[in-house]
Amino acid sequence: MSIGLIGLLDDVAGIAKVAAASLDDVASQAARAGAKAAGVVIDDTAVTPGYVIGFEPKRELPIVGRIAAGSLRNKLLILLPAALVLSYFLPWTITPLLMLGGAYLCYEGVEKVLEAVMPHQAHQHEAQLGTVALNPQSVEDEKVASAVKTDFILSAEIMAITLAALPAGSLWKQALVLAVVAIGITVAVYGVVALIVKADDVGLALATSDRASLVGRALGRGLVRGMPVLLKLLSVIGTAAMIWVGGGIILHGLEVYGPPAIEHAVKAAEEAAAHAMPPAAAILEWVVEAAISGVIGLLIGAASIPVVGFVVAPAWKAVKAVLQGWRKAT
Repeated sequence: MSIGLIGLLDDVAGIAKVAAASLDDVASQAARAGAKAAGVVIDDTAVTPGYVIGFEPKRELPIVGRIAAGSLRNKLLILLPAALVLSYFLPWTITPLLMLGGAYLCYEGVEKVLEAVMPHQAHQHEAQLGTVALNPQSVEDEKVASAVKTDFILSAEIMAITLAALPAGSLWKQALVLAVVAIGITVAVYGVVALIVKADDVGLALATSDRASLVGRALGRGLVRGMPVLLKLLSVIGTAAMIWVGGGIILHGLEVYGPPAIEHAVKAAEEAAAHAMPPAAAILEWVVEAAISGVIGLLIGAASIPVVGFVVAPAWKAVKAVLQGWRKAT
């Protein structure tokens, strides 16, 4: 074998080692960055099952699949390029956009609270908003459009949090990490959602199967009885998570752009709680911050209800009318 060929093979082996190390670095960065977005991921997982309640069992997985496809499309085709462009050219815009998304999460969460506490007022508010889809052909289309809209905000938060957690590096590596996080989180969230929405069908099959053991039938009956309770619990958790996550994003934004007194007041409250019970200092600090985030989320969400009803809704109806007219013309 010639010396030149040996050198070439050595170079190829070196490139392969660098590529493997780079891929390993991407995987580790994606794992760390994805963990930073855990709160939003939990929110997304808890919220989504509510969009398939009321549909025939045979439509549940197709609806989850449509929402998952919309989520992946949002992340890879819209949010990933937008995040890279903004971080490179307009990095100062990321925090304000995060805060805007946080305000939307607060609005969605408080709207769900309003629906539970005062359903009549909630229905009036929904009537003001109109439909989300441009041309909904069915209730399913409208539900999917609503779910994808909410997922867009949650996905934007996930991508922005992921980008903020990445160390400075090449653009292609940031893009690759964002893509890995986007695909991994989408598969994980909607895989769990699919398991949740089909668990009662699995339970019914086990409970009525002649081949199942006594333990299997008991497990099946437990799934059938327990899933409605779990779905209600997830709805409550999802609503609370929306308000908490949204309030937390706004709180962190205020610490950057607001008066220093806000950050000092939050830190003082955390330190006071930690000093009250030193063995549980870390837990108490988190609880205090979460409670403050929740209160901020409730206030922002309550304030946004009339703004959305009297400003955003009329603007959206006007835009939708223009888009529908354009579609008909073309």
